[in-house]
Amino acid sequence: QVQVEESGGGLVQTGGSLRLSCAASGRTAGRMMSWFRQAPGTRRDFVAATSWSGGTTYQATFVKGRFTTSTDITTNTVYLQMNNLKPEDTGVYSCAVARPLGALSMRGLATVANYDFWGQGTQVTVSS
Repeated sequence: QVQVEESGGGLVQTGGSLRLSCAASGRTAGRMMSWFRQAPGTRRDFVAATSWSGGTTYQATFVKGRFTTSTDITTNTVYLQMNNLKPEDTGVYSCAVARPLGALSMRGLATVANYDFWGQGTQVTVSS
């Protein structure tokens, strides 16, 4: 059984940084790992994705140059480093495990239905 658990959220001022962690257990090898976020009253939006090797990564346009992903295969942990945070980055950030569908395009990775395991999420609040 695959499980993922996020941590590292919190309250930060505009321009600040946070690093989110996603601890994974179970059979996630070969699957893309992604981050999504959801603000109150809005849909869940794709933020970034990475392969476990780190050789394949994607970022949503609105986070390019500010957010980066990394992985630690020794601890089965995926990270999301968030720099230069803005109030509009506020939301619940969730880690997700993509279904074993083979290579997915950016559009496929941004599709919620292409994921079968989700964490509970961690709250990120950016104050202005």
